[in-house]
Amino acid sequence: MKFLALVDCDNFYASCERVFRPDLRKKPIVVLSNNDGCVIARSKEAKAMGIKMGIPWFKVKNAYLAQGGKVFSSNFALYGDLSKRVMNILDGMVKRMEVYSIDEAFLDLQHIQQPNQAYEFGVYCRNTIRQWVGIPVRIGIAPTKTLAKVASHVAKNKRGGAGVCCLSSKKDIVHILKAISVNEVWGVGHRLSKQLNQLGTYSAYDLMQMDIRLIRKKFSVVLERTVRELRGESCIQIEDHSDPKKQIVVSRSFRGRIDNLDLLKPLISNFAVRAGEKLRHEKQKCSQVSVFIATSRFQKTSQHRGFNSFHFPYPIDDTRSILMGANKALNKTFKNGYPYAKAGILLSHFSHPTFIQQSLFKAADHEHLKQDTHLMQTIDSLNSNQTQIYYASQDPAGLSPIQKQMVSPKYTTNWWDLPQTK
Repeated sequence: MKFLALVDCDNFYASCERVFRPDLRKKPIVVLSNNDGCVIARSKEAKAMGIKMGIPWFKVKNAYLAQGGKVFSSNFALYGDLSKRVMNILDGMVKRMEVYSIDEAFLDLQHIQQPNQAYEFGVYCRNTIRQWVGIPVRIGIAPTKTLAKVASHVAKNKRGGAGVCCLSSKKDIVHILKAISVNEVWGVGHRLSKQLNQLGTYSAYDLMQMDIRLIRKKFSVVLERTVRELRGESCIQIEDHSDPKKQIVVSRSFRGRIDNLDLLKPLISNFAVRAGEKLRHEKQKCSQVSVFIATSRFQKTSQHRGFNSFHFPYPIDDTRSILMGANKALNKTFKNGYPYAKAGILLSHFSHPTFIQQSLFKAADHEHLKQDTHLMQTIDSLNSNQTQIYYASQDPAGLSPIQKQMVSPKYTTNWWDLPQTK
């Protein structure tokens, strides 16, 4: 029998905060979004206190802290580095792996044929990650991706277990699917689950039993694959390579309101510079830059949401061109009299650097493009080594769009934040 495994880090952001803080063990932890606005991650202790995902921090702050809860601003440098460490361990254990998200990965256990061997591998994998990185994980093992998701769900809710669940026998699979609601099946969202409920489908088992022809006719091929996967037929394969991005977005919510164009321009420039760095990291070029700005949806006064784009005559990856286009798009979308709470940059219409569709009416200066590419590579290299090169339209010493008052040290990526012992 063929097996796939889903390795899922438990309450990942909260677990990262505990790696270098053993005093936080079993204490409620929440992690906040940029500007410390909303709760984006919770430990199981915080969940037990009734803290909801996405709730504004100010609504629960006093009651949560009064009960001894701990709070952190998001520390994505730490989370990203610990994620890489976990994924590197997994990559060394199997021949094929798909990094599904920052805290999830599918493994192809092609070297394992027996259920007991698969379970033992899961226990070994879990213990190794806990010992080497300090992150707790749960592992679901099954013949298909969808069933591996189900197994991971079982491993999460099983008390006193080893954090590993292996589904192999049809009897066990049927028993578990009967106990799982259809809206908890991977790929079945809230709206789709309502439609299925109207047809008398309430559990994962009910979904598995549905007629394939009805699924294909009334819903989609995607749901048909899900049904077949629940039946043990592998339809969703391991994707060990990532598709190139189709767009890049850099956006932030402001800690204060901005109603002045001169104050907003440096922030848009900061976003444009970061977007350009990401574009070159992806080894792509873009033909369009867009700017969007918005007031707070919670304010009672009049609101404005603006969006405007600038098209380049041919694909570019030069930050100076992106800044020029972003500035023109911002001038068109900005309106006086509105207190803006969020803004961002969107790069789109991507193409590979070696395949450039030139403009029919405007010739491109190839030497200029080559010189620009070399300049951008030089600046990126300097910035990656802590030597920051700023563009004139940026304002590094001015208003910062991000407020993080409770951020933990960057234990693994900054020499000055290394833990100290006495």
